[in-house]
Amino acid sequence: MGRRITLAATALTLAMAGVACGDDEAATEGPRSGGEVEAPDGFRVSEVVDGLDGPTQMVLDADGALVVAHLNGAEDGGDGQVLRIDLDRRDAEPEVLFDGLVSPTGVAVLDDEIWVMEERTLSRGPIEGGELEVVLDDLPFNGRSEGTLTATPDGDLLYNTSGALDGTSAAEGSATLFSLTPGRDPVPLATGFKHAYARVLDADGTLWQTEVSEGSFGGDPIPDELVSVEPGDDFGWPRCVGDRVPVELNEGTEELCADTPRSHVVFEPAATPTSVEVAPWDPDLLVVALWVEGRVVTVPRRQGEGPVEPTTFVSGIEHPQHLLADGDRLLVSDHETGRILAVERA
Repeated sequence: MGRRITLAATALTLAMAGVACGDDEAATEGPRSGGEVEAPDGFRVSEVVDGLDGPTQMVLDADGALVVAHLNGAEDGGDGQVLRIDLDRRDAEPEVLFDGLVSPTGVAVLDDEIWVMEERTLSRGPIEGGELEVVLDDLPFNGRSEGTLTATPDGDLLYNTSGALDGTSAAEGSATLFSLTPGRDPVPLATGFKHAYARVLDADGTLWQTEVSEGSFGGDPIPDELVSVEPGDDFGWPRCVGDRVPVELNEGTEELCADTPRSHVVFEPAATPTSVEVAPWDPDLLVVALWVEGRVVTVPRRQGEGPVEPTTFVSGIEHPQHLLADGDRLLVSDHETGRILAVERA
């Protein structure tokens, strides 16, 4: 089991049925572009949305419609949007809620508002769309967008500021996971991340977060990670990377890094885990999208003495961007082909 994060009452209700995954290929359904999508025996893959241009994060609103952050062209082109998509009407055009956005990578629904993370700006607007109100601007970052947003069951919002260097330390306010209660100032929750891009709360209230490290120190490539997070944690970046590996160039030591939390999973350098979700068919299984590797992997939620090994679950998706549990199926957005797939038991 992962460690718990206490954000008041974090009971998260998930309707899940526990089944084991097989290892053989299953047939895919519906039109496809790109390579052949392969899923385990006993699962099927179908296309539920197509025609998008750079979908990033997606969430469900109270009516079960899909709310999608959408680059709509180049990452920094200023044409980004937030869309609402009726999954029950395949022929319906997406509704544009907000447009003219710069690199929208995060979206969340809190009560009757939609929150949007752009390149360095956190905004909110009415659930029916219209104008966005800037809440936080000029957020610390490292030249890459801040990542996704996470709404908690308590009505708070979690967001990340990507890690920037100031000498051998993290620049002030960067490399930090924040918790924001609407109407109040944000509170640092944990720190020491290069790029804590995505996260999910499981049914026990454990917070799981991906770490996109990218780059190298002293010529050694840095692996990406999946970690569990508790309030007050310091994962050590830039002095420590991976599973407690010291970076001497940044004054990291084995003693210092030994006090940092362990990695739950260590991925290959540049794997780029852009999303993590609890598997709808097994509450003790986590699912992670590896953007560069073009595959979705599963990870057991239980923790041992060291990192656990991921298992390939779905392959053949060119750039899996975001994962979302929708009832008993898993939605997967493909950033490259602009489609959203559903993975469910056959």
